Amino acid sequence: MRKITKLIMAGSLVVASVMAQPLDFSGYARTYLGVLTNDSLDYAINQNTFNLNIEKKMGNVGFLANATMYQYPNSDLNFDLSELYMDIFFDNMDLRLGRQMIIWGKADGVFITDIISPKDLGEFLLRDFDEIRTGVTSLKADYYLGNNTLEFVWIPTFTSTLMPDESSIWSRTPSFDLPVTIDYSQKEVRGKLENSEAFLKFSGMSSLIDYELMAGTMWDDDPTMHISPVMEEGNPQPLGLTLTPKHHRLNLFGGSFSTEIKGFVVRGEGAYYTGKQFSALNPMNNMAIDLLEKDYLHYLLGTDFNIGETRLSTQFIQRAILDYDDTIVQDEMDNMMTFLVNRTFLRETLTLQLFSYVGLNFEDALIRPTIAYDIADGFEILAGANIFYRNDDTDPPSIQEMFGYYDENDMVYLKLKYSF
Repeated sequence: MRKITKLIMAGSLVVASVMAQPLDFSGYARTYLGVLTNDSLDYAINQNTFNLNIEKKMGNVGFLANATMYQYPNSDLNFDLSELYMDIFFDNMDLRLGRQMIIWGKADGVFITDIISPKDLGEFLLRDFDEIRTGVTSLKADYYLGNNTLEFVWIPTFTSTLMPDESSIWSRTPSFDLPVTIDYSQKEVRGKLENSEAFLKFSGMSSLIDYELMAGTMWDDDPTMHISPVMEEGNPQPLGLTLTPKHHRLNLFGGSFSTEIKGFVVRGEGAYYTGKQFSALNPMNNMAIDLLEKDYLHYLLGTDFNIGETRLSTQFIQRAILDYDDTIVQDEMDNMMTFLVNRTFLRETLTLQLFSYVGLNFEDALIRPTIAYDIADGFEILAGANIFYRNDDTDPPSIQEMFGYYDENDMVYLKLKYSF
């Protein structure tokens, strides 16, 4: 029944876009094939996607619906209504109600204050940046004060990050010497008023600098894993471990800025988080894992500039745990950099790009070269690779490595896309 309902909804959107001429519609159709370069040569992804965007503005109201249908070989058709909202426009204020994606901050490929819309990590960080977020049902109000904007977001029901299936090559499960049982009984955050999330942002713009100041109270999108031993009466040794994922309440304060200095765009972004739970080793029992609540800072500094027709960008990102305890599993300082080089040719029909994440703590990296060519109006073919690098000194790979952990998941891929 659910499959039939999804197909009816998808068909209704298509019919509405064709039959109702006043509606504006756009979207794309895409075929995406990725192959692992290890000995298996398995398909990392084999997906066909149809995305439809329908919108309409009538006076002081408007609406938008964005739906994506995708299918893998030998599987059912999947339907995702990523956005469905209504806009109401006033003289000095706009209201948006419904399922929507909300993007904050100045960072590229890093989530510091851009934490309102949860992420879809089913393919790690390999989705296009404009597809990695998922819609969230919320109320967004923007109040305009000249060149400044005060924005309020209220999310009545929590939506967590979408994690990879346990059978996925992107699954990241810690290994233990004992049998493990996962208890999901505490993972759900009940839908009630006291469990809602709220955010406030002030944006200012001048000829010298653009800046944002924000604050929020939210649930941690990524669940904390509570680990407890399974004991038997009379036996001092645990028989196994129970892993219980649970979301915890976080508060944060932060901001971002962007300015231009002699042809260089300088960007910065940072947030102070309170209430984060960090895994820590129990000094009295090496089989036990404790949780310590610590505040932490997450920030970056980046720059964008051009050399001729080549665009370059780099960012330095750091997460620092405050009042650090040596038993905490994560490093006190986690350092990372990103690099981007982009160049177009043939009247901007051919684009070469290299984007990379570099983890400084473990000396690991994700390197993403791509080449895209506009075959004809609306048609694009893109070829690329995802190359994971791991320092051989960390053998076997540590689960703390962000990129080196996936050293066996190098792949090449091809996308054919028609946009309309």
